[in-house]
Amino acid sequence: MRENIFITGFSGSGKTTTGRKTAELLGWRFVDTDDEIVRAAGMPIEDIFARDGESGFRELEHRTLAKVAQGSRQVVSTGGGIIMGAANRHTMESNGLVVLLEASPERILERLELQQEIEADDVAVRPMLADDESLDRVRSLKALRQENYNRATWIVNTDDLTPIQAAREAIRGWNMANDNTSKAIPKEADLAAEVHTSSGDYPLWVGWDILDELGARVRRLLDPPVAYIVSDEGVRGQARRAQRAMEAVDIPTHLFFIPPGERSKTLAMAEHIYTWLAGHKAERGHLIVAVGGGVVGDLAGFVAATYLRGMPLAQAPTSLLAMMDAAVGGKTAVDLPQGKNLVGAFYQPKFVLADVSSLQSLPSRELTSGWAEAIKHGLIMDEGLLSTFESQREPIMALEPEIATDVIRRSVAIKANVVSQDERETLGVRILLNYGHTIAHGIEAATGYGTYLHGEAVSIGMMGAAHIGESMGMMSAGEVARQRSILGAYGLPLDCRGIEVEAIEEAMRSDKKTAAGTIRWVLLDGIGNAATRNDVPAELVHETVRMLTA
Repeated sequence: MRENIFITGFSGSGKTTTGRKTAELLGWRFVDTDDEIVRAAGMPIEDIFARDGESGFRELEHRTLAKVAQGSRQVVSTGGGIIMGAANRHTMESNGLVVLLEASPERILERLELQQEIEADDVAVRPMLADDESLDRVRSLKALRQENYNRATWIVNTDDLTPIQAAREAIRGWNMANDNTSKAIPKEADLAAEVHTSSGDYPLWVGWDILDELGARVRRLLDPPVAYIVSDEGVRGQARRAQRAMEAVDIPTHLFFIPPGERSKTLAMAEHIYTWLAGHKAERGHLIVAVGGGVVGDLAGFVAATYLRGMPLAQAPTSLLAMMDAAVGGKTAVDLPQGKNLVGAFYQPKFVLADVSSLQSLPSRELTSGWAEAIKHGLIMDEGLLSTFESQREPIMALEPEIATDVIRRSVAIKANVVSQDERETLGVRILLNYGHTIAHGIEAATGYGTYLHGEAVSIGMMGAAHIGESMGMMSAGEVARQRSILGAYGLPLDCRGIEVEAIEEAMRSDKKTAAGTIRWVLLDGIGNAATRNDVPAELVHETVRMLTA
């Protein structure tokens, strides 16, 4: 079989964007059969339809596909109707892997409408949809083609995937269809996802022993004249390693260390860093690099967002919790005595580089705490990931490189997808990541941020949210038991005995998810399906907090 991947699917399923990303990852050539047809005919597709009719277009489409298929190491994006021809199916099946990008009619129509809004007169409307792009039209035409679409060797549902995630799935299909000697290896196998934001897209790299590549990647993406690493005393070795990587590519790099722990995430500490930057005459084109856990990432990000009205930021998280959560998504903040993260900004990094090998130096308790956020991603959106945590507990907890990197990469990709959909938490999507956090933040504030690590508090908070969900008929007793079992298996706490109920409830009322005095709760409507509710009775909340503290 030739080294080709043929991408098929209905218009709006993402064939062109996914095809390009797949080709980029593999270092292969990207070909769009529609572009080749236009080039050969010397006219737009709609003009070919007008001149030759659909039969004439389909004949030209077949000849073009047959010619393209003679090449190799190509990712070929095909027209939505090409799969209907038996000769076309034979050509693709004989010369590579056929990958179907599946999408719901609702998502297809949404993408087609958005495409036309963005590109206006420059977009070439597919003739089969030009007369009517209603949902019924999409459904009927898609249903007509579905039997032939389903003949594809590999199917990727793109409804909830970013183009880079769909591309990785296409490559996974190629690798499963071929033996080890012909596997397609992405040029950047550690690329977990790409985050799409209003300020631009950025990569999330998750790999083993990649911190030493920090300088080379900074040089390739940003090329700053000077860099400033903000870190904490607990990861001094990792910070020095990052500094050496930067200076190896001739980027002068300065270091600032803060005391470890949440108590350093204050306006006073931010002011110390401002003063340090001013002393070094930092400029807007210089780079701030956060090397450390969530506290470092939040604090350094807040400084980068505010000093000189914004300096470029890179995140190099060294704790599991930071890799899972704090480093991804652009939330930066400091704490006030009245609550956590009350002063902050959305400020996206230029990239995130997570070296999983750095977790080997973490204290056992911190590593355990971090698994809470990863397990949370499985609970709210990916039951398959949750099952992996259940079945592979021992190698995951032992940080065996392949499985540990894989589950972290998958978990990070979930958050990247959510952030890409709802960057500033205005659409009701990103808030789903806060499962367990309302009670967790209350516990942390009530104990002065010194008793429980964040992941530990989240674990307790998730058990509280599960109790609420079961009481409201959203979760079954079996599902609650399953959540309890997996959190307990990873050594995470399930209650917070001895804390005053009133102190937790007071802190919860100051939580950022509270509006007009009502808490917006994130609950599970079954495993893998998070939802928000603002109708949780106060009596049930009180009963839940009392249960956790008893």
